Amino acid sequence: MIGWIRSGARPSLRSVLGRGHLLAAMAAVGLVSVSLTFLGVLALRVYADHNLHLIARSISYTVEAAVVFNDSSAATEALALIAETEEVADAEVFDAHGQLLARWQRPETGLLSEVEMQLARALLEQPIRLPIIHQDREVGSIRLTGHGGSLLRFLISGLLGIVVCSALAAWLGLYLARRLLRGIIGPLRSLADVAHAARRERAFDRRVPPAQIAELDNLGIDFNALLDELESWQTHLQSENESLAHQASHDSLTGLPNRAFFEGRLMRALRNAAKQGERVGVLFLDSDRFKQINDNFGHAAGDAVLVAVATRVRAQLREEDLVARLGGDEFAVLLTPLHKIEDAQRIADKIIASMDAPIAVPGEAQVLTSLSIGIAVYPDHGATPGTLLNAADAAMYHAKRLARGGQHTAESEHPAAIVQTRS
Repeated sequence: MIGWIRSGARPSLRSVLGRGHLLAAMAAVGLVSVSLTFLGVLALRVYADHNLHLIARSISYTVEAAVVFNDSSAATEALALIAETEEVADAEVFDAHGQLLARWQRPETGLLSEVEMQLARALLEQPIRLPIIHQDREVGSIRLTGHGGSLLRFLISGLLGIVVCSALAAWLGLYLARRLLRGIIGPLRSLADVAHAARRERAFDRRVPPAQIAELDNLGIDFNALLDELESWQTHLQSENESLAHQASHDSLTGLPNRAFFEGRLMRALRNAAKQGERVGVLFLDSDRFKQINDNFGHAAGDAVLVAVATRVRAQLREEDLVARLGGDEFAVLLTPLHKIEDAQRIADKIIASMDAPIAVPGEAQVLTSLSIGIAVYPDHGATPGTLLNAADAAMYHAKRLARGGQHTAESEHPAAIVQTRS
């Protein structure tokens, strides 16, 4: 539980890369924007100072005559004519004795004007003083204070530019991040999906698709090679397990199921028959001349007889029936479903008849054998695998005592039942 919480609290690679690209783009654009704004302010300051000196010279030429004749009205009119159209906050004209002759001030229009003035005082050379020269003699002076309107507009536009560029950078960063993420996260996600499928579902047949990035593509190739080995190993292991399971439940000579397999199938058949109200038949088969064949022709001949008996018995059964070798020359047949005892007797007759043909054995010899068959039916002759097999075994010995190569139906657990013997 703790491991799950820690894993869930960790940021994904997608979010880390996305935030990293976005922050890098924002920081880069912000740094560039601030740098350009700072450089622009410096350039504008130099331009504003130079422009202020040019305005002062222009005013000095205009008010020169008024200063010479000490005409305050003319000086004021000339001063206002120029200052109103330029970036000037305050302009003053002085005579040769330093007495104020004319003055012009830009009218204040509220908070914005105050901000412009404060900006001008902070960034511009304040104030500047320029002499008024007439015939190589100083007849007065001019003092100008610059106005910060242009600076404020530049700074506002710069800030707006920063905001717009940051927004564009964010969009571009997200776009590029998503493109990069598709190239990185996509292959990694495919690799993780295949790895999870292999771990949880044992789906070793899935493969990682090719990636556009060389390192991720090489990783996928190596992972696919590992999956090839795991798939081959799993196939071999399954084959070995199936082989071992088959050997554990089947007879190696005839290929038929063995006693354990037969009893398991019989148990399931009896449970199903109890639920469905059906019958189940069991045939117990025993070869009548097997020991004689073994003694006269050898064990190879006996093995050939067992294989032939298994083949012939299997050929007489229905697809849903089962034949097994219990051991030695004893075989058992499971008939399910069985509608009536006569069906089991009819199949037993077919099996007995299949033994009429001689069996070829090693040494170019042929032998004849027969089968004695005992029949037991659920629920007439028993309700468990053990009781049914014992009833069929007893019926087989009864058939062998009466006449070899015949069949006998077990005695019923009900007193009124009829016992049938065929030979």
